[in-house]
Amino acid sequence: MSVIFTITLLNGTLLIHADDHGEGKLVYIVPIENEVERGLEAFLIRSTNEAVEAGANHIIFEIDTPGGRVDSAKQIGKLLQDLSIPATSFIVNDALSAGSYIALNTDSIYMKPNATMGASGVITSDGTAADDKAQSAWIAAMIGAAESKGRDPIYAEAMADPSIDLPEYGAGKGKFLTLTAQNALNVGYAEGVFQNRVELLHELGLTNAIIVETETTVAEEVARFVTSPIVIPILLSVASLGLIVELYSPGFGVAGTMGLVALALFFYGHIIAGLAGMEVVILLLLGIILIVAEFFVTGGILGLLGVGAIIGSLFMAGYDIGHMSMSIAIAFIVAVIVAVILFRSIGMEKGIFRRIILSNRTTTELGYVSSINRLELIGLEGVTVTPLRPSGTALFENERIDVVSEGAFIPKDQQVRIVKVEGMRVVVRELPNT
Repeated sequence: MSVIFTITLLNGTLLIHADDHGEGKLVYIVPIENEVERGLEAFLIRSTNEAVEAGANHIIFEIDTPGGRVDSAKQIGKLLQDLSIPATSFIVNDALSAGSYIALNTDSIYMKPNATMGASGVITSDGTAADDKAQSAWIAAMIGAAESKGRDPIYAEAMADPSIDLPEYGAGKGKFLTLTAQNALNVGYAEGVFQNRVELLHELGLTNAIIVETETTVAEEVARFVTSPIVIPILLSVASLGLIVELYSPGFGVAGTMGLVALALFFYGHIIAGLAGMEVVILLLLGIILIVAEFFVTGGILGLLGVGAIIGSLFMAGYDIGHMSMSIAIAFIVAVIVAVILFRSIGMEKGIFRRIILSNRTTTELGYVSSINRLELIGLEGVTVTPLRPSGTALFENERIDVVSEGAFIPKDQQVRIVKVEGMRVVVRELPNT
């Protein structure tokens, strides 16, 4: 019995020792880099789902971001709050703005010695401060994230509200709080400061754990790129530019291909990021079909419906109506400017216009006449058969001719002379009675 007890005790000790160093445990390392946007959100959803399905014991988010979209950060924060696996943030450089909010939603925060976190004020796409409503909501979100993990909320509030006075940490009135690694450690916003991942894993008791590092796929990289607020108006402008230039080009060439690729990238990226579904693609294709049909059906209604369908698909794919409106407006202005330049320099004699617009003219120089011009009638004298009011009929050398006076009333049986012939219009003048 004593031997069995000793062996059992020894095995238990080995198991505890192995557990302390992470033997048999699975750790996922997930990078949070560059701007925070919907493409990053899609990547984190995939990575955390993989970790849960694989039975991971811990997830470490290695953060280096200048911030980004507030709405994306809030969605990522909700994702982290719902995780059933312990989550740790390891700030390797910066966790600014939306990045600090993401870090505050994890169970623990560790930093490299030169890392910083904070400076979380909300600004709009044009670089100005957001309105009071947006600022208030964001400050509340920062406070809530800090409180949810047992951290003093005053520092999270100071990161987003410049009116909070914390001069000892470099956040006097009018400045957003940015914590260095040491300051974060002092105020309880960091559990430790380490030089590298190896030291962090040792601190967490995961030295010998199995490490799985997730990386963005090519599709996710494309999605992150094309869903950037800066790239979206550029893509739409390139698409409109390519379409306009193609209208003035013979055949289908580089410009049209460039426009189609830009449009395809826009929708592909938004689909991968989870912002658009097949209904958006169907609406886009319907719009294109209607515009093409407009070239064969008169009226203009199909073309308007097609343009409306394409614009509708763009709004459905976008995550911000205001930003999408601005992007479409920029693309429209670019298209109008280029169209005016091409029209003035090239005209409508090339490209698709030469197939749908009749350019040949039946001029007199080419031998075409719209009617017989009877100039030989000028000077003939006759008598009115009907009163001229001012038009009527007169008889000239036994030929009845429809005529018109110079404006005055001429009675019946009055002598007149033909003074002008303009196509079918024969002008007469009343002769004085003799």
